[in-house]
Amino acid sequence: MAVSTPVDAEQAWRDLQRIRVPQERVYDEVERAASGGPGATWATAALMWVFLAALGLEPPTWGVWLALAGYLLVLGALARTYHRRSQVRLHRSRCDWRMFAGFVAGAVVTGGTILLSGRLVEPLAPVTGALIQATVSAAVFVLFVGPMTRWSTGSLRGRGGSSADEGAGR
Repeated sequence: MAVSTPVDAEQAWRDLQRIRVPQERVYDEVERAASGGPGATWATAALMWVFLAALGLEPPTWGVWLALAGYLLVLGALARTYHRRSQVRLHRSRCDWRMFAGFVAGAVVTGGTILLSGRLVEPLAPVTGALIQATVSAAVFVLFVGPMTRWSTGSLRGRGGSSADEGAGR
């Protein structure tokens, strides 16, 4: 014996909206927290600029290693600071192939810019060449990171919507 209950479409729609609106707010907060904001990008670019400009002073080998260690230490502290500022913690990571591809592409573009600009400014005085190299490399980094971050993180709505639709069809 099958029992059917009448479904009020208006009530069902209101219930769906009552559930969906807080879910959208959560997605907005996660996307905002994951982006890190422009502060992280500018701080990283400034740190890279200082490092490259310091290398242009042609320090001795031990100075290069000391500068590299300091650069990596401050870069790690910066990453840790911006990671801790994230207010939303997910139970699992949402890293996918696009994030990995974005990281690799960023490394290739930024590294290639550093090497190419270094070759192009070789005939100049060491300090002048280093300042040009540092400025061009930091500018390419800033211009590359924004669009690449938006592409690689994508929209959580798009990712979550397809799996929810698949689950509803079952």
